[in-house]
Amino acid sequence: MTEHENTDPYAADESAQRADGRHPLNVTHLVMGIAFLSFVGVWALISSDLVRIDDLRWLLPVPWVLAGLGGLLATAFGTRRSSSG
Repeated sequence: MTEHENTDPYAADESAQRADGRHPLNVTHLVMGIAFLSFVGVWALISSDLVRIDDLRWLLPVPWVLAGLGGLLATAFGTRRSSSG
């Protein structure tokens, strides 16, 4: 062990790399990114007066629904692996 060993827990190790060079999908980061971007979109709609404050009742759950749908899709389609690799 050297003094300057990489201790970054998010650093990609070589065993996690796939044969085609892509890194594995982090579903948590994907879900929170979708939620964040959706909330920014809701904020932009409200601040530009395209949506009234009264519409927040149905508009605020939309980011969570989109993030959940993204997580479900990433989990369902991201775990398929080829056995011939």
